[in-house]
Amino acid sequence: MRYEEIARSVFQMQNFFDELTIFDTDCICRYCEITNPDTYSFTADEIIGKHLFEIFPSASEENSEVYSVVKTGQPIIGYEENGITYKGDHVKGYSSVFPLYHKKKLIGAALALKFIGNEYKREYISVQDFSSRRSKGAENYTIDDIITIDPDMKKLKQKIIKVRNMDSSVLIEGSTGTGKELVAQALHYSSNRAPMPFISLNCSAIPTNLLESTLFGTEKGSYTGAISRKGLIELADQGTLFLDEINSLDIALQSKLLKAIEEKSVLHLGGHQPIHVDVRIIAAINEAPFAAIAAGRLRSDLFYRLNVITFKLPQLKDRQGDLDHLTAFYIDQFNKKFNKNIRALAEDALQLFHAHDWPGNVRELRNMLEGAFAIADSAFITADDLPSYMQPRPNETPVPDSETSAPYQAQLAAFERQLLQKTMSNYPTKTEAAKALGMTKQALNYKLTSLGLK
Repeated sequence: MRYEEIARSVFQMQNFFDELTIFDTDCICRYCEITNPDTYSFTADEIIGKHLFEIFPSASEENSEVYSVVKTGQPIIGYEENGITYKGDHVKGYSSVFPLYHKKKLIGAALALKFIGNEYKREYISVQDFSSRRSKGAENYTIDDIITIDPDMKKLKQKIIKVRNMDSSVLIEGSTGTGKELVAQALHYSSNRAPMPFISLNCSAIPTNLLESTLFGTEKGSYTGAISRKGLIELADQGTLFLDEINSLDIALQSKLLKAIEEKSVLHLGGHQPIHVDVRIIAAINEAPFAAIAAGRLRSDLFYRLNVITFKLPQLKDRQGDLDHLTAFYIDQFNKKFNKNIRALAEDALQLFHAHDWPGNVRELRNMLEGAFAIADSAFITADDLPSYMQPRPNETPVPDSETSAPYQAQLAAFERQLLQKTMSNYPTKTEAAKALGMTKQALNYKLTSLGLK
């Protein structure tokens, strides 16, 4: 079946929409029809064949509705679209994404977008409230969204207030799920840069061959099919660029990024004229920086350039009182979201919570509670409502005791290996296992490789 035929079969009232775009299961644009040509500075033909994240550099696996539908097969209807295209155009409208099936097999997703009228667009541009979080109802994170009673986390919030208006680069260290982007957004939206763009990029989420053009932009003719467009650094001018998992960025690109930060300018791919930018760089790393440097995943000169201001995020298990505090907070939030009246954890679930090490940290806690809400039948969440990997098993191999001769890192690796093996055996796909662990599939692949697991 041709993609034009798919478009006609899905959108019978296509005159209602300003844009119809179809992506295959690899998130490659296979068909596009723009019925309002004055809205974009490019044509539909220019984006056909391009990857979703190349068309929308501000999108990622975590915030893209199209990516979610392609991976889950579940539609997302009527969300507010608020994004920046690869050529710097700001998209403001309402969208729906529908999964496409052929002979019961998921073959892609269709995006239908209706632009908001010109008067609204002018108001949007005037306040310049740009956001890379494009999910329905999503809000920008502020300091108030850092929920904690832990003394160290309270000091971290105070530090955000102290340094928020500085232009110095920031490096955020923390394991998966500890809230690195939350801190980055809190820094931006409490600063004098708040009215300007906050753009987020997960360096591990975009194919390496697209990263250079995504970050630095391109000049028309720089390679076959290339057109002139701005990169994310330029799009974040006057605002903040958040680079998550900086240790997964190609080493050669790290050198170019260092040059851009030091010279406060970017050079388009294929360009010859440097473009001045005023961008605050916030980077995040999910491993010890010096370990990443020793392993060749992070340039030492880039580390020292980014490490002007440092935030080290503790793991959930090390935050005093926050496990119970956050559990109560999320129960209250999910009661409102799902219109339920769950009071607390039952005693058996509470014991499992306190025995668990929470390798996925706050994200794992939140996702686990959301999953429990979906199946809980009483006023209390019980152990039966929790994932199978939380349940105790007879004759399990114990994790080495802290008093043994095994060093800390060896004990930690042994625990991670045991946890990953257990989780992988309980889920049929890596995607499901990663979701249960509260991490991305890329992060799971990295962990499996680093621990020598297939």
